Amino acid sequence: MSQALHPMLNVAVKAARAAGSIINRASLDVDMVQVSSKGPNDFVTEVDQAAERAIIEILLGAYPTHGILAEESGSTHGAADSDHVWIIDPLDGTTNFIHGFPCYAVSIALAVRGQVQQAVVYDPTRNDLYYASKGKGAFCNQKRLRVSRRTRLAECLIGTGFPFRQGDHFKRYLQMFEQVMQSCAGLRRPGAAALDLCHVAAGHYDGFFETGLSPWDVAAGSLLITEAGGLVGNFTGNADFLHQREVVAGNPKVYGQLVGMLAPYTRVVEEEPVAADVAGAATSVTPEAALAATLAPQPVAKRVAVRIRKNATPAGRQDA
Repeated sequence: MSQALHPMLNVAVKAARAAGSIINRASLDVDMVQVSSKGPNDFVTEVDQAAERAIIEILLGAYPTHGILAEESGSTHGAADSDHVWIIDPLDGTTNFIHGFPCYAVSIALAVRGQVQQAVVYDPTRNDLYYASKGKGAFCNQKRLRVSRRTRLAECLIGTGFPFRQGDHFKRYLQMFEQVMQSCAGLRRPGAAALDLCHVAAGHYDGFFETGLSPWDVAAGSLLITEAGGLVGNFTGNADFLHQREVVAGNPKVYGQLVGMLAPYTRVVEEEPVAADVAGAATSVTPEAALAATLAPQPVAKRVAVRIRKNATPAGRQDA
């Protein structure tokens, strides 16, 4: 199938492939990669930073008046007041990458006045390119994607992500985990949310849920799912999931069942000051206002150099 891509999507694809090349070269000798810690179990590498610089250079080279919201540099690049904002995760699954576990991806989305319009997720280990334009469908390597057709949760494979940062309410997650696990055919946790959402769009997963996520983790994947016929929201089914640090997704039948199961565990933004600062939104805030709040300069976390050897014991570390 041959498909003419939207010009902005074409630029995003170019940027994603450039970042993927940087990541693939570095993966040949992971032990040489310099790793820093942004916090407990939350890592950043020189590869994340180099990939992000390459993405931003390409995007702003083509669209200098657009805004940028990136995982490592925040909103320090681009125009602060643009209606067009590129939401970037240069390496989703950093902890997987530094341990040589081949499950990570580049995620790039374009939000226009708070609504995601273009999306690219690139898996450099498999050379799989997932992409979507709003209203034009979702694709992987030119093959049209559709969510699964399963309707009985007992037959479904569900993806998730474990909480790994302080303040992520691990005990509450264990309650959700137990309830979903006992209701479905299987639960999977590879460690890269952007790819997990792609697997929902492709029908490999029937549903997905996770807490503690940021806009750059889910922006691109969410458009892929909706363009593949699925639904995405927060645990109560509200469409403003991008800023609520929780997400549930799936085909329409499975999504409804997961929302019914997870709604009692929804996150109250006010109880988490750090999350509120990042999201800048309560449930009554519009997506446009919430996205604008995320573009405000954020304090830079103190980074402490750490040394991680490929063959070292992971010591319970989770994905970044």
